[in-house]
Amino acid sequence: MIFDIRPADWAGFASVMGEKGGCGGCWCMLWRQSRAEMEAGMGAGNRAAMKALFAEGPGPGLIAYHDSLAVGWVQVAPRTAFIRLARSRVLQPVDDRPVWSVSCFLIDKRFRRTGLSVQLLRAACGFARERGADMLEGYPVDTPKRTYPPVYAWTGFAGQLPAGGVCGGCPPVGDAADHAQGIDIAGD
Repeated sequence: MIFDIRPADWAGFASVMGEKGGCGGCWCMLWRQSRAEMEAGMGAGNRAAMKALFAEGPGPGLIAYHDSLAVGWVQVAPRTAFIRLARSRVLQPVDDRPVWSVSCFLIDKRFRRTGLSVQLLRAACGFARERGADMLEGYPVDTPKRTYPPVYAWTGFAGQLPAGGVCGGCPPVGDAADHAQGIDIAGD
């Protein structure tokens, strides 16, 4: 299945997030705020915070459309935009190289298992590269389970990175090999 993937606008993003704002009112703000800010803002507060990011400039990710329906989202931005990553004991940078992060996917349930997440990831590589990135990292779930609750899969699955040779392969990154995977996008 082929999708039209383009830089996110507020209307497309809000459509993908739905009434509940993605995962229970997150509005894709989890990595961008402290835990206390995130919990305090669940719902309307997180929606307003994300809408403010869209108002400041280009949307912080990409939206996939099927016909004219927004059906998928990937958040991609410089790692420095995600304060929770800076505070994480597990997901510390492995070197001083500036990287971009793919922190969140949300796929309309009618379009899951269609290859959309891999297409979004490929598009995120190009999106980040066009903005000067030469390394992209993600924090996928690595599970042997055939089915996995979608509510816990918002960072994507480890298998989607190497599927189809996304951006030339996805070797694990440093000590966080069980949690982070990096993609060198400088030469793609």
